[in-house]
Amino acid sequence: MEIASLGKVGLTDRLTEQLIVRNASTFRGAGNDAAVLHYADKEALFASQLLLEGIHFDLTYFALKLVGYKAANACFSKIYAMNGQARQLSLNLGISKRFSVENIDELFLGIEYACERHGVDIVAVDTSASLTGLTIALSCVGEAERQQIVYRNGAQINDLLCVSGDLGAAYMGLQLLEREKAVHTGDSDFTPDFSGKEYLLERQLRPEARKDIIEILAKNQILPTAMIAVCDGLTSDLLHLCRASKVGCVVYEEHLPIDYQTAMMAERFNMNLTAVALNGGDDYELLFTVPLTMHEKIQAIDGVKLIGHIVSADNGANLIARDGSQIPLTAQAWTQVSDNE
Repeated sequence: MEIASLGKVGLTDRLTEQLIVRNASTFRGAGNDAAVLHYADKEALFASQLLLEGIHFDLTYFALKLVGYKAANACFSKIYAMNGQARQLSLNLGISKRFSVENIDELFLGIEYACERHGVDIVAVDTSASLTGLTIALSCVGEAERQQIVYRNGAQINDLLCVSGDLGAAYMGLQLLEREKAVHTGDSDFTPDFSGKEYLLERQLRPEARKDIIEILAKNQILPTAMIAVCDGLTSDLLHLCRASKVGCVVYEEHLPIDYQTAMMAERFNMNLTAVALNGGDDYELLFTVPLTMHEKIQAIDGVKLIGHIVSADNGANLIARDGSQIPLTAQAWTQVSDNE
């Protein structure tokens, strides 16, 4: 079905007519000019996410349902990085004429599935024609107790540096997809070889924001002193945290959490595994600091790895290699806009 047959109002109604309200703070959802949210005794958190076709996703290998799922989780991750709970999501779509109504249904299904898994309400939807493919802009509202909100600027000297999950798998999944896409070019009978690499594909195509880590930390009465979502690569985001907190850090190469499939693919592609873990991006893990007194509690939590500690800003940010040498950490994550633009 062509989108023009429904028009903007008809498409919006189609997407929103069966939305489910999951949160008491959603006083009025989609259906008016603006949603109405009510938070009686908590602080509201607000995060946004922009994804552009050809920059953030390639529909050659990204199903629209997965694009929607990843987009929503990317936005939720920012709320969790503040130690909050995601509650409402606003969605804006720029749609070119090559997309059908069924295509947008599929995209929306992925977003709604992510919302269902994370207990989030879609409260506003807007659409527009686009001349440049598909644009997805999301805004997420979350909530947290004022005393429980964690910022980037709270890290203290001697704090422990921790990260959830593992690093570099999403980046290696992207490399794998790009390789198969290049081989596929011009071959209509091509069958990609993804056997034994399912985890890498899942980390790239279907990442999961770490709501579970926030809940585990709360259960263990651990309040991080600083926290940030790992989106642009561990080094890049770690340096953001250090600058905000006016501190330095030490990261130990031997403690970086890396999955076996990531290591195997890095070797096959002749890539430096440590560089992949430090600079890969798209991990959507949580990087945080806790007081030294929390050492035993952190060590007891599955899925959280102690990778270093905070030092004085005068000492800089450094990686201690396996041979004991010290290497300054420099962000190498890809930048979408150059300094000249």
